[in-house]
Amino acid sequence: MAGDGRLGGVFQPHNGQCHLSDQGSYNGKAYDYPSVGHVSRVLQDNNIQLIFAVTEDIYPAYKALSALIPQSVVGVLKNDSSNVVDLISEAYGNLSSTLVLEQEGAPKELDVSYASTCKGNQADIEWKKKGECQNIKHEKITFQVRLNASACLKEPQTFRIKMQGINEEVKITVDTECHCNCGVPEKDSKHCNSSGTLSCGVCSCDEGYLGQRCECVQQSDADSTANMVASCRPDNSLLVCSEHGTCECGKCVCQGQFSGKFCECDDNSCEYRNGFLCNGKGRCKCGKCICSNNYTGSACDCSPRQDKCFNDKWLCSGQGKCNCNRCQCNPGFKGEHCSVLINDCMLLKDCVACHMEVGIPDTNVCAIRCLNATVSRLEGTHELHCTYQDTVSYDVKLGDDGKIVLQYADLPRSVDKTTLIISISVSGIILIGIIIIIIYRCLVELYDIREYQNFVKAQKQTEWKEVQNPLFKGATTTVYNPLHMKHDENEKELSEPII
Repeated sequence: MAGDGRLGGVFQPHNGQCHLSDQGSYNGKAYDYPSVGHVSRVLQDNNIQLIFAVTEDIYPAYKALSALIPQSVVGVLKNDSSNVVDLISEAYGNLSSTLVLEQEGAPKELDVSYASTCKGNQADIEWKKKGECQNIKHEKITFQVRLNASACLKEPQTFRIKMQGINEEVKITVDTECHCNCGVPEKDSKHCNSSGTLSCGVCSCDEGYLGQRCECVQQSDADSTANMVASCRPDNSLLVCSEHGTCECGKCVCQGQFSGKFCECDDNSCEYRNGFLCNGKGRCKCGKCICSNNYTGSACDCSPRQDKCFNDKWLCSGQGKCNCNRCQCNPGFKGEHCSVLINDCMLLKDCVACHMEVGIPDTNVCAIRCLNATVSRLEGTHELHCTYQDTVSYDVKLGDDGKIVLQYADLPRSVDKTTLIISISVSGIILIGIIIIIIYRCLVELYDIREYQNFVKAQKQTEWKEVQNPLFKGATTTVYNPLHMKHDENEKELSEPII
């Protein structure tokens, strides 16, 4: 934001040039950041329409910023940026559908105002500072510009009128004529139809003539220029000929495409179709299309032809009307040629019920319920598209002649669905229980087998050794007498054990 650079010691205002590096970072260290107004001014000078594609979390901030920058829009960008093309297309469509006309460089002595004619509406007599039309698509727009000088200009002044977002402009040079040199009056001037004197650009008519150029002959004493001009104004209006013509002898002579007693009708303000006024099938008169060649509709877009309504040889399959070369189907039918039944099973359900109650297929009692359908009963039992009370099946079709065909028959006898469902459910529960028990027993058996195998394996791996029990004491004890000695010639010492 502008002013943030001062915190870093940068006091020089931005110079309006781009200071972004190739990586998109700001490298204009000598200049402060530009303000929103400065950015807006540069964008307008270069006719740049700004589109902000931002994520949803920062959308409110950029929405507020967009309100300060003319010809800018904001769109929400998805996280994966998958909608960037659609976002730009939609944003450009919104920008291009709004036209804003404004001036630049107009001197302060000039008051420039605009009157806009949008979508065929007559120009707004309330003149505004800008000319603006919104939601414009393939339509002709008319802007009227009015200049009022509040003072005399010292010299000719030039200013520009341009459209926002478009690189085109109109240069207007204005000068004020504040000192008129009338010169010598010219009698019987051609400018006054040789019936008056031209002085200072104004006709002074001879007796018996009226009008700005003395083009009108005075019929009575009540006739006057003021009365004639008043007859060219609509009631309660100050505009002469609605500002779309000139008043000549009390009658409006309209300009261009305008017509009517007071030039109030714009003969170019009718609806466009396929890029043409009144679809190219009529002419525009006072804002309404007058169609030719049997075309109808507000824009002469309703064709009198019926070729697109025929299906083989039947118009809308006999179940609709052709309007503007398109089928408008009767209730219960749809499709380009009304050949598709909507909810066909419900369409003739009451008809089937009636025939089941009466029991006679060709009775007239059910004619109202059957909607004039051709009803027939099939022999034997059949399973058709629709069913009624689980006893009758029927089928509804559209015949080649456009009439409804109903065929019904008895349904084949079948097992009671409720009993069948209960039996299947109970059997399924029992079967699942048995399977669970078998699986459990198999798992337990497998566990026992593994435990036994581990026990046998441990037994085989054990090595037993024979050792004396340290707690065991024998029944006999041997004691030697150290005092009893016996010497023999071999000096053997014998000791006799004492028991």
